[in-house]
Amino acid sequence: MRQLAMIGALSACLLGGAPLAAMADEKTEQALEERIKKLEKMVEELTKHEAEEAKIKTTKEGEKPLSVGSTGSGKLIYAKPFVSAPKAIVGGYMDFEANFLTDQQLTRSRATNFDQLRFIPFIYGDVTESIKVAAEIEFEHGGPQNAKADGEIKIEFATVDYLVTEPFNLRAGLLLMPVGKFNLLHDSPLNDLTDRPLVSRLIIPSTWTEAGAGFYGTLYPGRVSKLDYEVYAFNGFALRASDSAVAVGDGLRNLRGFQRNDNNNNKGVVGRVAFSPFLGVEVAGSAAHSAYSRNADKYATLWAIDWTLQRGPFEVIGESAWARIDASGAGGLAPTGMRGYYIQGNYHFLPDFLKTWSPRHFTEASTFTAVVRWDNVDTDTDNRTLRATSGNSRELQRLTLGLNFRPIEDTVFKLDYQFNSQLNTNYVSTSAGESVLINGNGLVLSVATYF
Repeated sequence: MRQLAMIGALSACLLGGAPLAAMADEKTEQALEERIKKLEKMVEELTKHEAEEAKIKTTKEGEKPLSVGSTGSGKLIYAKPFVSAPKAIVGGYMDFEANFLTDQQLTRSRATNFDQLRFIPFIYGDVTESIKVAAEIEFEHGGPQNAKADGEIKIEFATVDYLVTEPFNLRAGLLLMPVGKFNLLHDSPLNDLTDRPLVSRLIIPSTWTEAGAGFYGTLYPGRVSKLDYEVYAFNGFALRASDSAVAVGDGLRNLRGFQRNDNNNNKGVVGRVAFSPFLGVEVAGSAAHSAYSRNADKYATLWAIDWTLQRGPFEVIGESAWARIDASGAGGLAPTGMRGYYIQGNYHFLPDFLKTWSPRHFTEASTFTAVVRWDNVDTDTDNRTLRATSGNSRELQRLTLGLNFRPIEDTVFKLDYQFNSQLNTNYVSTSAGESVLINGNGLVLSVATYF
């Protein structure tokens, strides 16, 4: 079509409405023949150019793309397949918060503070229809800013998937551990409260990423039911060289493994199975087990259940987790058992008068959510440290009341009020030797958005 249009335009220009009588003139006929030859040459060059463009666009998968810079040593930096055929999508999310508490508490070193909590770019790519790549890069607290490393930069996860069939697919890379649901869906814009649940911070050490490989898939056992599963081998839990035992103050956070190597050459296994009998209901069980000591003589096991119940504007979600830890030889100071849970109720609503009053800000995509959540965590269920030190260690409780507004689903403004308490004592010693007051109550404000 493009060629025909250009031919027509060039013909009109060349012929220029010459009188028929002039065409009978021999001189005029010669000039016309020359013009036609020029026109044919231009059309030939145009056709060749368009054929080259089409060849570049339809380069078959696996062939070296015909892109500029693909030859010549000085231009080899451009010899990438995605230069001529882009496959990746870049997005991400960020969140910012302000807290106004009576005292510092578990997740904050200051009672009042502004904090650029996270900035996380996503990179997702379709290499082929069957090969997918996904990754997140996390900048926490603005990234490292001084010798104390207030923030950090790390890869949140990075995976390669090979899609075989819906019931069975392969995955390898830095994996989000499928223990509980929150670790898999921890993005700030997805969650209706600012702080993560205590159980998903201390017992399931979110964000929890390990190097490993395995498989996942989806099955449909009934007409409306669905079953999802993930099973992976990973490097396993790992006790840091600076630690002699699991630190009760940090829960299982200091057992997260090394991403680049295995400290004991003893691989762990992790998996999750989620069953949805019908839309709006899901119940899942998950577990992880591995050796954690450097000589592979001590093991840790973590298992969890999670649930999601949705009906109309109401939603009830939650998670429970338990851990058993071999602490033999730790002198009675290391915990052997941990447990925790949270249960959260959400109510989504949007008064009609707001849509009438300001349709620009309150649309059909907007919603308010009223939230209440109860957290309970005990990082020493056998009270080993209680007997040794005459004080409790991280038996924490938190009640959070929240209200948030989403102008669209991907962006949320949150207002939360927390009531924090610790049973039997107000202080706890962390693995860093700090005494942290955790009963600070107060207001937490935040904004989070995908981009």
